Amino acid sequence: MATESTQPGFGQGPGQRPTASPEAAARARTAHYRHFARRRETPNLDAATLAQGLGWFSVALGAAAILAPRALGSAAGLGRETRGMVRSIGVRELATGVGILSQRNPAAWLWARAVGDVVDLSLLLTGMRPGSPGRGRAAFSFSAVAGLLALDALAASHLTKHAGHPLVSGVAAPTDLYFETSIATAKPPEECYRFWRNIENLPRFMENLESVQALDERRFHWVAKGSAATTLEWDCEITEDRPGAALAWRTLNGAQVPNAGSVIFESAPQGRGTIVRLSIHYSPIGGQLTSALATLLRLDPQTQVREDLRRFKQLLESGEIATTQGQPTGRRTFIGRAARRWRLTSSN
Repeated sequence: MATESTQPGFGQGPGQRPTASPEAAARARTAHYRHFARRRETPNLDAATLAQGLGWFSVALGAAAILAPRALGSAAGLGRETRGMVRSIGVRELATGVGILSQRNPAAWLWARAVGDVVDLSLLLTGMRPGSPGRGRAAFSFSAVAGLLALDALAASHLTKHAGHPLVSGVAAPTDLYFETSIATAKPPEECYRFWRNIENLPRFMENLESVQALDERRFHWVAKGSAATTLEWDCEITEDRPGAALAWRTLNGAQVPNAGSVIFESAPQGRGTIVRLSIHYSPIGGQLTSALATLLRLDPQTQVREDLRRFKQLLESGEIATTQGQPTGRRTFIGRAARRWRLTSSN
């Protein structure tokens, strides 16, 4: 099933076994960036980065308005009677900030933030009336909010205009994340490669993967477990195939979980097995905020992939994956022994 590439690299010469040189290994490790690198050429990158900054600013401003409404209102040139209104503005800012950070294309939340800026400007006009003690501070705050309104409108219009662009609608987004992990196994690189290249083996050690179906020699359809008993599906293609050395892949356009990655099989020192290095670049569903919460709960893909590699090592070396299912715990064993001793004592 393995398809040998005709491209040079990995120290492969005529009649030689492919070996992963440091230069070629680095090229394979970053091969999956090729399909994400196009984002630098897209017109939405600056707007997306700006949207992320505006989102975090909204979260910070909202928290400050909720926790210290009097101080913030005074700094903005507003009177004490507006404390309740400042706190409601804080709730609005916090909600829009979370909305901006949690969406792949936050154009709608940015427009909502722009509408809120208009409301804030009308409020600041009341503090700029002649004779108002905070008139100067209100004027400065008015200018600052007007500038934020311009930035919100710019980012929102840019993301709305390019909402159909593939790099906004799912292939790559400003919330892309990257990580690397590795594991050592006693098996040689060729055997590790053959096991991994047989794509049907992947669901055997990838816990959240339900099935992988070959569409042809280089394209595959993946089905994975989602949240709340749902499934996620996507198509991917192999972009690098170096028998005995490395594999790299990327998802095709329209994937529910855009991702790309590479796995490199390096000979361990003195030929004692293989070091398997796995690199993943992906767009988490819900953005970086959701990914951060998942990390705290140890449900993030990086933790899952580490466990998948551990199962890969066990399956390759012993032919099975160790599990504790169906085995009694130490607590139950202790209680059972205590109960048996009590029965023996009471019977005597």
